[in-house]
Amino acid sequence: MIKLRNENVYLFSGDTIVPAGEIENQCCIIDPGADYRERTMAYSILQSHNISKSKENLSIKFDALASHDITYVGIVQTARASGLTEFPLPYALTNCHNSLCAVGGTINEDDHSFGLSAAKKYGGIYVPAHLAVIHQYMREMMTGCGKMILGSDSHTRYGALGTMAMGEGGPELVKQLLGRTYEITYPKVCLVYIKGEVPHGVGPHDVALAIIGSVFRQGFVKNMVLEFAGPGINGLSLDFRNGIDVMTTETACLSSIWITDEKTREYFKIHGRDEDYKELKPGNGALYDRMIEVDLSMMKPMIALPFHPSNTYTVREFIDNASDILSEIEKEADRMATGLDFRLTDKVRGKNVLIDQGIIAGCAGGTYENILSAASILKGKSTGTGDFSLSVYPQSQPVYFALNNTDAINTLMTSGAVIKTAFCGPCFGAGDVPSNNGFSIRHTTRNFPSREGSKPGDGQMAGVALMDAKSIAATASRGGILTPADEIDYIEKKEDYSFNGEIYKNRVYQGFGKKDDTVELKYGPNIKDWPEFDGLLDNLLLLVASVIDDEVTTTDELIPSGETSSYRSDPMKLAEFTLSRKDPGYVARAKEALDFDKKRKKGELGLFHGISLSNTMVGSLIYANKPGDGSAREQAASCQKVLGGQANAAIEYATKRYRSNLVNWGMLPFVVKEKPDISTGDYIYIEGIRDAVREGRESVMAKNITNGNELELLLPAMTEDERQIILDGCLINYYRNHGKV
Repeated sequence: MIKLRNENVYLFSGDTIVPAGEIENQCCIIDPGADYRERTMAYSILQSHNISKSKENLSIKFDALASHDITYVGIVQTARASGLTEFPLPYALTNCHNSLCAVGGTINEDDHSFGLSAAKKYGGIYVPAHLAVIHQYMREMMTGCGKMILGSDSHTRYGALGTMAMGEGGPELVKQLLGRTYEITYPKVCLVYIKGEVPHGVGPHDVALAIIGSVFRQGFVKNMVLEFAGPGINGLSLDFRNGIDVMTTETACLSSIWITDEKTREYFKIHGRDEDYKELKPGNGALYDRMIEVDLSMMKPMIALPFHPSNTYTVREFIDNASDILSEIEKEADRMATGLDFRLTDKVRGKNVLIDQGIIAGCAGGTYENILSAASILKGKSTGTGDFSLSVYPQSQPVYFALNNTDAINTLMTSGAVIKTAFCGPCFGAGDVPSNNGFSIRHTTRNFPSREGSKPGDGQMAGVALMDAKSIAATASRGGILTPADEIDYIEKKEDYSFNGEIYKNRVYQGFGKKDDTVELKYGPNIKDWPEFDGLLDNLLLLVASVIDDEVTTTDELIPSGETSSYRSDPMKLAEFTLSRKDPGYVARAKEALDFDKKRKKGELGLFHGISLSNTMVGSLIYANKPGDGSAREQAASCQKVLGGQANAAIEYATKRYRSNLVNWGMLPFVVKEKPDISTGDYIYIEGIRDAVREGRESVMAKNITNGNELELLLPAMTEDERQIILDGCLINYYRNHGKV
């Protein structure tokens, strides 16, 4: 299905691959003086948005921004504290994460009121709750061929529509709002070469999971741009392409871009935006750093088992070996949370695997075509009256409206499925949380540990597997017996899509270019300003507040999603949840260091182990082998900061966006060559850290004053702006000290 080439390749005429090492044996004409890397689509788009004079060190200005109601309050608050007067580019504030307003009283709806007032005051676009999930609204209304969009959600991916989009933490959006740029070294570009035709029963999630399973573990495309080309794309609808594209986030790549064609043109025409289409294709002989070859004809229905989208098998392979595979998952769960009686092996009944719940939702699953396919499979069938349940969330009201013009919604409802509104909740644990020891199959984006909403600390745990809507519907048609869609007979119903733009016209606030300084921001009681942060002092004393030995640590483990989302507008209240599922003692230890520093500033402390504290900042540090996989949300870093966090140390950072979040919140992103000799509760002293950062040193020596050992901490490849942000203490201080532009 998937073949990887870890070598440079040329692409000629859109369909001919020539490895760089074999180019002299081919008939292709190569100009030795030309840089064929500049013939990629990625190069053209990045350079057209680059305002620096360098082709390597890029300073990007985006065409539009997007946030949802877990992130936009913090972004606006940060920008406001930094001198915001208006939104200088189109900025969509969507409401698809904190849409359920039953938890925490009024505070979720208070955030929505704040968002609308901010859109009016600063000139933004406001999309009310239940109208659309963030990425579907952006696809429908704000993409454009050759454009670049930055979103404060990690699944900001619109490459299938010719738009290079990236998900980053909120401070990166703040930079754009304040006239600054997105700084990045020109990335490597990996060709994703698509060939063949999709077999019966295979959907976009199957293709996406096959790619993720092949590349993630080895970091094959980490921080690269995926460029999709090849003859197989012509046979894929835009819904199918979007379904693959949105999941590229789970490969750990930076962004994505696809060739555009008549189907792309038709998409923009349907949505009343003909002018946003243009043809995109690689130049002849475009040179790529690596290649992924995808043979669609070899694809099978896939399943990604707990606890990561890369834990992939074909559905049939899993069913045939379910007892052994689920036994290993139970062992992994026990390693993550000892003392739990977590069981999935009891779902195996003879040759069958029983499923408790199916979900088709969000930016990946809730597409028009996915839901049509599910209806085709469930027509005349029943989901059953037992433990199994099926919920379906169309990804926008226009998609819901179009489905209502077919018999799909009525067919699904008749079968026993529950139809809900546009909402991202099932993807991060704020809706349809399964029961303890439940086994849920979902066409959503992630299945990280406890992301579905379970709380291991309270004795609760469930398992989530990712699957395509077709195989979820096939499973539902058998009352919850796991079934790959290629093993059932059904007729795929095709219905042309018609977009009803009046839905948005009559409800979405379109305020770009219409700022109103007389509007007052609406503050609910849960919306708090950021606390004041100090700049970095000459020396640094760090309490090791947590040591995490896992291979990878996700942002969901650093700051849980789900039930915490209601408190994301109150920095201190949210910080109480930091590492609550991974290390419940972290908050108390971090507060110990925070209180230590408060006493130091009051002059109540003089020496600590012979160290003068007069010009020594006291803070806390988290060590993890590879932190930051997953979500772009900045709170994974800001919650540490408000608790006095001053640094992370890691062998490597899982994503660029998590490292960026650390820097933007004034936290040192230390790298170590191997796991250091430190333990939770140790104190580490770094003398002369301010000078080291100011002078751009890439290595500092620290002393573990608890055990007496020295350790080397690395600060590689920090830009001048990044160093200054660290010196100032955070991005807010940086703008206060140096101006917003």
